[in-house]
This record gives sequence, structure tokens and C-alpha cells, in this order.
Amino acid sequence: MSTMEYLINGFATAFTWYNLLFAFVGVFLGTAVGVLPGIGPMSGVALLIPVTATLTQGLGLNAEAAATSSIILLAGVYYGAMYGGSTTSILLNTPGESSSVVTALDGYQMAKQGRAGSALSISAMGSFFAGIVTLLGLVLVAEPLSELALRFGYAEYFSLMLLGLCAVSGLAGKSMTKALMMTVFGLLLSTIGVDQSGTFRFTMGSPILADGIQFLTLAVGLFAVGEVFKTVLEQATEDIQLAKINNLYPSKEEFKASTGPIVRGSFLGFFIGILPGAGATLASFFSYIMEKKVSKHPEKFGKGAIEGVAGPESANNAAAGGAMIPLLTLGIPGSGTTAILMGALIMYNVQPGPLLFAEHPQVAWGLIASMFIGNVILLVLNMPLVRIFAKIISTPAKYLLPIIIAISVFGVFSVQNSIFDLWVLFTAGIISYFLVKNDFPLAPVLLGLVLGPMMENNMRNALVRSSGDWMTFVERPLSCVLLVISAAWVLVPLLLKLRGKQVLVNEEG
Repeated sequence: MSTMEYLINGFATAFTWYNLLFAFVGVFLGTAVGVLPGIGPMSGVALLIPVTATLTQGLGLNAEAAATSSIILLAGVYYGAMYGGSTTSILLNTPGESSSVVTALDGYQMAKQGRAGSALSISAMGSFFAGIVTLLGLVLVAEPLSELALRFGYAEYFSLMLLGLCAVSGLAGKSMTKALMMTVFGLLLSTIGVDQSGTFRFTMGSPILADGIQFLTLAVGLFAVGEVFKTVLEQATEDIQLAKINNLYPSKEEFKASTGPIVRGSFLGFFIGILPGAGATLASFFSYIMEKKVSKHPEKFGKGAIEGVAGPESANNAAAGGAMIPLLTLGIPGSGTTAILMGALIMYNVQPGPLLFAEHPQVAWGLIASMFIGNVILLVLNMPLVRIFAKIISTPAKYLLPIIIAISVFGVFSVQNSIFDLWVLFTAGIISYFLVKNDFPLAPVLLGLVLGPMMENNMRNALVRSSGDWMTFVERPLSCVLLVISAAWVLVPLLLKLRGKQVLVNEEG
């Protein structure tokens, strides 16, 4: 079958009534998650994994259809949250997501000038165009990449996964050392349970730990429950004052000024999103810097320039779609949220990677088609409902927090009916609070937990094939290149930092 035939089949899958419903629910909840400061797409996706499992069971779907519907909803939450984060940035000067920090610079100034509606509408239009660019990119790039990856052996897969860990560790958080520590912590957690040879490891004689630490339990604990503890302990429940929304649509001049930034931001964001670990935040910052450089009036930026909203918002949405390419084609999640999406697919016995398009075309192409449909729904949904989503921001914490805890407890408990999982859930939430308070990133922990078993299996198989010769990882050219890139990804920033400090010392001396 040709790519076009696969895509048509994908749209046939995405247009079934329940998948349309799942796409709608996903982007709607995603927008709400993005609007509520502090929850974020990682928390939202983790929180909804058990909900999707319950919904697909209720519909009586087979395993393949259940996996497709679940990933459609969860991906909708992901890119829906990218848009929703702009609402708080523009109306409150409080970014709902880290990727929306740049939007606040000019978006909030526009809101204070009575142009909040224009800023929010341009955000929606930019998000839609970025979604189209992402769809085209996925269609053109995904299949050739997966065919290339089919040539990978065990050694190449191990080196590729190591690159994924180094990429996220190198760009997550303020400190690379802390990010690497969290990565190693995730890898250590992944060794708990029964290994490939049937040996029990770190179970302390308890059969409960034979299956290891459950991905879902840890994800919900670290992100959703952790945010609840943070809100309660820091008493972050102040009354919120919203900026007024007058005209909902941009003027002709504003629309004309936004066209170039939307196009540039969409392509820039897509290519940055493909890079493992780069993410939407980096894309939005680069887009803002680029727009300021190419502008004839750079002095307007920071004072309500609509270009400063259009470019970054398009870039962060395109980056969210671009991040799906390494996940689907190589089985390498490029961010914390895509790591959670990867864990969700594995829960349904669907392994992301080069064989995904051959073995599970319904899942792969159904997801790609649904992303186009989801972006149309986002545009139709967000333009007229801007005022309603703005009201979500002012939801009192005394109502919101118990709902999050209830969904977390029932969702985690329903998977294995295990009280032990609830202990892990709340322990992870408490640990998460202290880690975040001390600037330790959480995404590398999940990435280590997800990639750890696969890295170990590929390493074992590679060594079995080479009769225990470790040189197989450097003698195979592609594996060697990936290992060199992995080392450079970690060492180059460290060397540059040391060189900068040395220059500073010499200047002071």
C-alpha cells in the first residue's frame, strides 16, 4: 500500500464516531489542562491513561482499536494543552505551560491594551496552521524514517535509546547534573522486578514487586499528585483577576502582521520538535528571537506586538507534533509527555518504533489523521469558547484538588486493584514535591523507567550475538555514530560551561 492509501485508511479510522468523540474529548480536556496553571500536559496525560482504559473497555473495543482510541485521546490532550497554556499567559501573565512563557511577554501587554481577544484568536489560528504543517511533515517523514530504522540491529537500538536519554537529560531542567541523576534514578527503578532471564531483582522477597514499579502509578504520582501537594503546601490559591475580553477577532492589520510569524514559527517548531529533548519551550523561545530579529520594529516587542504571540504559539504547537516523529518511527520519546504516551502504547502491547507502521498501521495512521481532525476541532472550539475557557482559570482549588486526587486514586487502583500501588502513588507525589522544589526535573525519571527495560534487552541480545564482545557497540558504524553523538550531547555543554568559567576567571585575573 502507498502512503496515501495508508493515510486514507487512517482517516477512515479517525472518522468512526467513537474516535471523533475521543478526539473532541482529548482536545477539550487538553485545553482545560493547559488553561489551569500548574497541571500541564504531562500531568493531564498521565491522569487520563486509566480513564481511557475504562472507556475503551466499556465500548467493547478489541486491543488494536482500544490502543488507537486511547492514543487519539491522549495525544489530543497533549497538543490541546499547548494551545490552552496561552490563555493564562495572555489573560493573567501566568503561563499555563513552560512553552507559553514567551507568549506572556507580548500577550499580556495586548490584554492590558484591550486586545486579549485578538491575541487569543491569533493563537488559535497559529495552532491550526502549525497542526497542518505537522500533519504534512508526519506523512512525508514518518514512513521513510521507519524504513531506515528497520535496518537497525540490537546494538543500534541500544545506542539510539542511550541517545534519547542523553538528549532529554542534556536539555531538561536548569542543571544537567540533576537531570542525569534523575535519569539514573529512573533506570534504577526500571531494574526492579523479574529480568529477562527470570531472575528476581530488588524485590526484597515481595511478590508485589515482581512486576516492577508500574509506569502509570509513578507517572500519576509524580505529576498529578505532586502538583496537588505543591498547591496545598505552598497555599497557591490566590484569587485570580482576569483581563477583559472585548473584540474576539483580530483586525486586518493584525492578521496581516501575524501571517509571516505563523508560517515561520510552524516550520521552525516542527524541525525543533523532531530533535529529541529540544521540546516546545525551546521552539517558542527561538521563534520569538527570530521574529524580533526579522522585524522592522523590534522595539515593539515586549509592548504588545502581535508577532510576539503568533510566532511562539505556532512554534510550540508545531513542536508538539514534531515530537511525535521520533516517538512513532524510532520508539524514542523526545519529551516527558511523549514518554508518557509511549508508556500508554506499551500498556496496550503496541511497541512504538520502526515496526509500528508495519505491524500496527491502524494505530499509527489513525493517530496521524486524528491530529488533523483534532486541530480542526481546536479551531472551531476555541474561537467561540474563549470566554468560557477563561472562566476555568478561576476554578477554586478547594473543588479542583479533590477531583484530581479522586481521579488519581480510582484510576491507579482500577488497573491492578492493589493497595501497594496507592502507597507508591502518594509516596511518589511527596517525593515529587521535594524534587521540584529543589529544581530536579521529573521527566528523565519516567524516560529512564520506560527505556530501561528495552535498553537492557537490546544490550543483552547484542552481547549474545557478539559472544560477549562489548566492542560490537563501536565496531558497527551506525551504533558508533550514535554513541559519539550521545557523548557529545552531554559533554559539549559541560565543556562550554567550563570554558566560559575559565574565560571569566582570566578576565578577572
